[in-house]
Amino acid sequence: MRRREFIVTLAGGVAAAWPFTVRAQQGDRMRRIGFLSGARADDLDYYQPIVAAFEQTLQQLGWTPGRNVRIDYRFAAGDAATIRKQAEELVALAPDVIVSFGSFSTGHLLRATHTVPVVFATIPDPVGSGFVDSLSQPGRNATGFLRFEYGLSGKWLELLKEIAPSLTRAMVLWDPAITAGIGQFTIIQAAATSAGVDLKPVNLSDAGEVERAITAFAGVPNGGLIVTASALSTVRRDLVIALAARHKLPAVYYERHYVVAGGLISYGANFVDQYRRAAGYVDRILKGEKPADLPVQAPTKYELVINLKTAKALGLAIPPSVLARADEVIE
Repeated sequence: MRRREFIVTLAGGVAAAWPFTVRAQQGDRMRRIGFLSGARADDLDYYQPIVAAFEQTLQQLGWTPGRNVRIDYRFAAGDAATIRKQAEELVALAPDVIVSFGSFSTGHLLRATHTVPVVFATIPDPVGSGFVDSLSQPGRNATGFLRFEYGLSGKWLELLKEIAPSLTRAMVLWDPAITAGIGQFTIIQAAATSAGVDLKPVNLSDAGEVERAITAFAGVPNGGLIVTASALSTVRRDLVIALAARHKLPAVYYERHYVVAGGLISYGANFVDQYRRAAGYVDRILKGEKPADLPVQAPTKYELVINLKTAKALGLAIPPSVLARADEVIE
């Protein structure tokens, strides 16, 4: 699906803005799916492949938007009050199932309903966050797909140290308001102690504070950035990438889209694949299965992505050992 086609789809003949809905053709039973995300609605480069993969997989399974299924999208741009309202709105629509993106969305959604089936994606710790009883037996009204295991967070620091051997300081950009943010930081902190790296955590909630903190941090040499996974990191993506470039700071991210947008390097799961798999769970729920009986699944693959153009601009030579492990190199 090309960008222009995607925007036309969003417009839906009513208004070129999220959320959008579609009408059923006569003679078909219309099922309803909600989709809740804490990120920005206008971030089409990020959501186009996700939504396209989700809807295409649904169609392959027999669910065609506009014929026998209706999808209501909501995006909150990292604002807690907005996503709380949107979660309540979606529940009030009495959908057959709701798909949620990340811990921020899922937490608010599961506070709004204990009965509507929920399929989440890209969540690091659904058990610790209280979303499910266990990975093998969720036991409630939610199930879905892990973003990664917390142990992966330590590898971001290892990777940063590998590509910038003189590194002695790292700024961790995180959201301390979510369980996943705390879990990621705890692992990074342990790795930093072993590696002899000083950490500076910075809350992503305030864009102005992020800019001031990174600017001040860059005034001392041998530093780098670690961007942890959260809705806020998605909202601040362009800002962080621009600041890293301006101050010539090596930065590691948790997902390839940051590297496609100009970031240096990422290591994490394939998010698009998670939404293909989420569509499979939606199909099973629409056909009568219960979330409580569908195990939470881990990623099937982690990807290492490197932007060599960004590395050159930073004056970094990526070690051959890192390049050899890369799943994708952007030149």
